[in-house]
Amino acid sequence: MVKNDLWIRTMAEKGMIEPFNQDQVRKGVISSGVSSYGYDMRIADEFRILRPSAGMIIDPKNFEALHMEKFQGDVCEIPANSYVICRSLEYFRIPRETLAICFGKSTYARSGVIVNVTPLEPEWEGFITISVSNTAPVPVRLYANEGIGQVVFLESKEPCGTSYADKKGKYQAQKGIVLSKVDGK
Repeated sequence: MVKNDLWIRTMAEKGMIEPFNQDQVRKGVISSGVSSYGYDMRIADEFRILRPSAGMIIDPKNFEALHMEKFQGDVCEIPANSYVICRSLEYFRIPRETLAICFGKSTYARSGVIVNVTPLEPEWEGFITISVSNTAPVPVRLYANEGIGQVVFLESKEPCGTSYADKKGKYQAQKGIVLSKVDGK
């Protein structure tokens, strides 16, 4: 897809992204809004910061929320060689004939930050839970309400056979930061 009036109208009419900014906001902030081939999403001001303790092991099948300190604010510092979990400010609704992939913003990549988001499957909806890793040997700042990653939309000529909604996916319609879980637990 290319940035044009039809594409922007389609995204707005389908309610794919809320709130939706049809322009790219750049001045004085890490960019967000419509980009050439996608949408630059922002991060909300809610974070979960990993606070490691001696002997701690992270088990994605049995994740202990106690390992993650809740933080809310305009600026979040990721400790050196650590990570935080956050969420998108925008709520996404992916159409049945669309798959979306997210890539980190180059401004953060140049600071040693890696943004990880799994693909947004057809008919998935919710706030995107984002893992942000700091590979630098010093803390790095994240700025709430500013761009964190670019979502690229890939449209098929026909709808998929089985969508995320059909499978009743465990992360469907997530409202906040959702930590890892197995079998809907």
